[in-house]
Order: sequence, then C-alpha cells, then structure tokens
Amino acid sequence: MALAVVTGGSRGLGFENARVLKAAGHQVVLVAQDPLRLAESAAKLGCEYRAVDLSDIDTARGVFQEILTTFGTPEILILAHGVMSEKMSKTLRTTNEEWRRVMATNLDSVFTAVNVLGGAMAEARNGRIIIYSACLGRMSGPGNAGGLAPYRVSKAGVNALVRNLAHETNHGARGLLVDAVCPNHTRTDMGGPDAPLSVEEGADTANWLATRPFDPATDKTGLLWEERQIVEW
Repeated sequence: MALAVVTGGSRGLGFENARVLKAAGHQVVLVAQDPLRLAESAAKLGCEYRAVDLSDIDTARGVFQEILTTFGTPEILILAHGVMSEKMSKTLRTTNEEWRRVMATNLDSVFTAVNVLGGAMAEARNGRIIIYSACLGRMSGPGNAGGLAPYRVSKAGVNALVRNLAHETNHGARGLLVDAVCPNHTRTDMGGPDAPLSVEEGADTANWLATRPFDPATDKTGLLWEERQIVEW
C-alpha cells in the first residue's frame, strides 16, 4: 500500500484519481480549497484531507509540510488542481490580477508542492509525481498559441518544470518519476458538459503513470503524456 497525495481531489479529475487509488488499497490524502466539498468527497472515499487555498503558496507550503509530518513521505503525488483564465485574456488584454491569479494556482503552487513533497520523495528515492498540464501549453503542434495567455503560459511553465526536474533526478534512475499529463477535453467543471471525454477517460493516464511498472533502462519519464502516449513538447 502506497501513500498518495492528490490535489484538486474534491472533484473532477483529482477525485477520480483518488477514487481509483483508494479502491486499489492505497492510503490517500486529498487536498483542495473548498472545505465543505472536500469534506464530503473525503467522506465518500474514506480519505484523509487538508483544505487550503493553494494559490497562497506560503500557507500551502505549511500544509504540505504538515502532511509530511503527519502521514510521512508519499510515494504518489498527483497535482490535479488548476484554474482556467478568463475567455478574453489575451496577452495585451490581461490584467495583473488575472495573470497572478492563474499563475499562482497553476504554476506557483505546483512548484511549492513539488518542492516540499517531491523533495522528500527524491530523498527517499521512491516516488511518482504526476502533474496535470494541458496540450495548450505545448510549444509545438496544433492549437498551441493564441488567446488564454495566462493559462497557456502557466501550463507551458508546468511542462518546463517537469522536464527540468526529470533531468535533475536522472530520469527515473534515482527512483523518482515525474511526468506531465494532458487529460484532453474532459467533462469536468472546467471542460463543460459537452466535452468528448468522460472523467474516467481523462483521469486514466494519470492513474496509469501512478502505478505502471518502470524500468529506467527501457522506460521513459520526464515527458508529456496523453492517452498513455508521449506527446511532443
């Protein structure tokens, strides 16, 4: 049984990740902002939980450190939280407030979680970090530019963080795996009810990365994945 920490765990993709991990017998700690919804979700799954506004990275750091003290070092860390930027948030139309709102949640808090929890996982030489990114954050391929600037740039930052951390930790040879996931257009609160993929389908790749067999001599980490396939940055 592994210890898993899942952010954004009160709903959507994070809840589905937590549900699958819990059903597989793992201990799961949920982290999310809305305390009432989080408590309800944790009760449904039989999980521990911690409520925190992850955009407040100083407070978030304290919560992640408390999780380490209380539960120990996780073997699985899934960062599924995030926000979309305003519809018309093009680079030349975005306010400071909107830019900071999106960056604080989508990138700064990801760094904080990885810095605290991932640091302990790296020291233990045993762990898997899966971070929800987006194909909108890619630097190549179709639809990778134009509009939604804070969101796109924040996800490009997540991709860069994943790639850099994987290099720093020798691409899995030291026991720590780190990967980014593009869940594609999924029927979540963000994706809307008309999205083509179910939550189960959108969460599948992250669940697979959290539990797949890994041989550093032949398998790969430090990449962007979609539907269990590598997507070019």
